[in-house]
Parts: sequence; C-alpha cells; structure tokens
Amino acid sequence: QVQLVEPGGGLVQAGRSLRPSCAASGSLDSINAMGWVRQAPGRQREPVARILGDGYTHYADYVEGRFTIFRDDAKKTVYLQMSSMGHEDAAVYYCHADILPTGLGYYSLYWGQGTQVTVSS
Repeated sequence: QVQLVEPGGGLVQAGRSLRPSCAASGSLDSINAMGWVRQAPGRQREPVARILGDGYTHYADYVEGRFTIFRDDAKKTVYLQMSSMGHEDAAVYYCHADILPTGLGYYSLYWGQGTQVTVSS
C-alpha cells in the first residue's frame, strides 16, 4: 500500500529555518508532481509549493523567495526548505504526490498525514 509519511513537525523561532520532509513508501513505479499545502487554524487550506517530475517548481506568492521545494527521487522524498519564517507560516503542512502504484496503471493523488509547524517569537 502506497503511503506518504511526514516524520514529525517542528517548533522554530521566528526568522529561523525548518525543513520538513515527506517520503513515499510502498510498491510504486513512478512519482510525478509532488507538493505541499498548509492549513492554519480557522483558515482554508492553501497551496505552498509544488515540483514536477522534470524539476519545474512553482511557489505561492506568500512563500516565494523564502521557501524552496526540492525532491530526491532515489529516496522518493520531497522536502520543503522554509527560511525566514514568520508567525503567518505556522500551520499544519500536508504533502501530496501523484503516484503510479505498481500494477494500478494510472496515477493517483496521495496525501501525507500532516505535520504541525509552530513558530515562536
């Protein structure tokens, strides 16, 4: 069974950096786009960044220049390097990926369980 696992969130001081990761596990043949969204209390889930299989990246305006998404296909893992973090970045971060499971024949969208990111003063 294919899963996306996000190992632990983190507490970071405002202005500092954090780098959550998300790894795919299970029997799969390919991973296309991977990305992150986030949801803060009382707010709608919003996109953060995504990276395609060819390395093309796209960022939401509110993280452009501060966050960097990158992937390690050998490890089936996507990372989100978050720098210059502010209180507005505190949220639960969810990763997602378009995955071709072995034997299925088509890509499906998978989600991680979410990881809490807290920003302190």
